[in-house]
Amino acid sequence: MSELKSKLQDDLKDAMKTKDTFKRDVIRFLMSALKQIEVDERKELSDSDIVKIIQKSLKQREDALSAFKDAGREDLYEKELAEATILKSYLPQQLSDESLKVIIQKHILATGATSLKEIGKIMAGVLAECEGVADGKRINTIAKELLS
Repeated sequence: MSELKSKLQDDLKDAMKTKDTFKRDVIRFLMSALKQIEVDERKELSDSDIVKIIQKSLKQREDALSAFKDAGREDLYEKELAEATILKSYLPQQLSDESLKVIIQKHILATGATSLKEIGKIMAGVLAECEGVADGKRINTIAKELLS
């Protein structure tokens, strides 16, 4: 069993013991998503697979946050924000913008990219190197800033 999955199970048990129903429900939802993928694909998920699933779930929460904010639904906004905070706690530490700039510049030099038209050349390498520790949207924004 992956390290991250066992941490989720331990945290679920702790949440049940402390009667933290909100955290328990968030972890249960995540565990059911993991189980569904394991059953569908008939494989044991690795930590990197689990991180991808958590990132996908977090992205859904962030999209819902903006929708609830625009609709003026503070109650639902706060709930989604709390869920996103719990999900973020299971993700690896994200790279700082400075560290990300260094990695992107390294790939720009390696590929010889000089304009925004060549952003695709560097994105593949940067995404592979920063998998799980940086969001593709952040990478793209910083790459555009460095190439312009």
